[in-house]
Amino acid sequence: MPGTVLLLAASPVGKGCLVDAASVLPVLAAVAPSVLSGTETANVVELADPLEPQAVLTRLRAAATSPGPLTMFVTGQLQLDRRQRLPHLALARTTPATVRYTAFPWHWVTEELRLRPPGLTSIFVDLHTDADTWTHLAGRPLAVGPATALYGRVAPPPPRRTVAQPTYMRAVATILRSGHRPPLLQLHQQALTRTSGEDAAARPGAADLLFAPGQGGPGAPAPAAAPAAVVAETGAPPFPPGPGQSWAGQPWPPAPAFTTVTSPPPLPQAPPPAPFASPAPPPAPLPSAPLTPHGPPLGAPSRGEPSTAPGSQPPVPPRPMAVAIPGQASPQESSPSSDPHGEITAAVRAGRHGEAVGLAGRREEEALRAYGPGSEQVLHWMEVRADLAMFAGDPERSCRIWLAVAVARLDAGQAADAPEVESAVDRAHHQWGRVDDPARARELGAELARLRLRVPGRREGALDHVQEQLRQLQTQA
Repeated sequence: MPGTVLLLAASPVGKGCLVDAASVLPVLAAVAPSVLSGTETANVVELADPLEPQAVLTRLRAAATSPGPLTMFVTGQLQLDRRQRLPHLALARTTPATVRYTAFPWHWVTEELRLRPPGLTSIFVDLHTDADTWTHLAGRPLAVGPATALYGRVAPPPPRRTVAQPTYMRAVATILRSGHRPPLLQLHQQALTRTSGEDAAARPGAADLLFAPGQGGPGAPAPAAAPAAVVAETGAPPFPPGPGQSWAGQPWPPAPAFTTVTSPPPLPQAPPPAPFASPAPPPAPLPSAPLTPHGPPLGAPSRGEPSTAPGSQPPVPPRPMAVAIPGQASPQESSPSSDPHGEITAAVRAGRHGEAVGLAGRREEEALRAYGPGSEQVLHWMEVRADLAMFAGDPERSCRIWLAVAVARLDAGQAADAPEVESAVDRAHHQWGRVDDPARARELGAELARLRLRVPGRREGALDHVQEQLRQLQTQA
């Protein structure tokens, strides 16, 4: 299967430049594509000092939808935006005051890669920082999602009036130019060995933050969180096109402020039972309540169906593990080590969309009983259902769920500019643009317009776009 390689080197023009990122591209470009990717054939995409974050997102999204192995080589500098203090990859026009609008948010990388099958994605990074970003990353290492292997380093600020060199990435490229591609962890370690003396002489002081799967120690990233809903069909685009043009002409782009949909937080360890205590009776079932303003979970079993087998024990919190499942059923029904996301992935790839929705709906009901409406556990499974609706080609249902997620987060006290809230509204907006039925589109558009008044998002003109499309729909009616 052909591989895909994305070469990205970016740094600001002028005084804000901390690293000569583009200087490494000729060395990487001289490596045979098959060696860069580790496959017999590969497509190589090169981005040298891009100007717009949307251009980077377009290339990244195209690479992420490729069915084969994906290898990324990213060189540049990281900066924090002043409003939310999130790491961004600085682009050619980035200045400290315009990071939020001219740089590429790092969490977009995580978001675009989250649906790729595990084991097929690797990223090598050689990133440099200013003092503020360095301090921030010391306690919050970069993340790329659980299905992606991250190798490389983040370097501390260079001395004043000095532009650093991407020595780590150049070492990686030099090793690969030999025509041999060693195992990636070995490649990473060989590159570090080659650059250790050169970096120590040019930049004495703090050590780099290093990244490699399974490698602990200072500067190593924390273990990856449990996977999000890995539901993408291999090779399927993240937003499948509808038949022909939608009623809106062009749907709203699904770009800004996307954030990772993480798995629910682990359940706390259950305290040991008191000696000689009789087993506690199962809790009385809570009255059913709709999870969204539009009714019960779509595709989920009815409330009258029991969530556990008759005669089974009440749900017992499992031990903390890689994937924590809220409201885990008893061992008679489901193994504590089972991963519902894997089951959902298999169902979607096999085209069993109803089964996938049912699995997610049951998990959502269990989370509702265990944690209550508006909890992160419930919101997680709502987001999974929204993605499932998208993959099943049902933009109306996907839009409704994303709207409900955004409203639930706002009602829970999250800020209108919180990444999770903006992401939900942006996704609802994009899916709304794919709804073909004018009556349903008018209904959803009115709700989206009200929500856009509260959550304008990062992309300028979002509310104007909704209102203009609603005017066209009213004219058609």
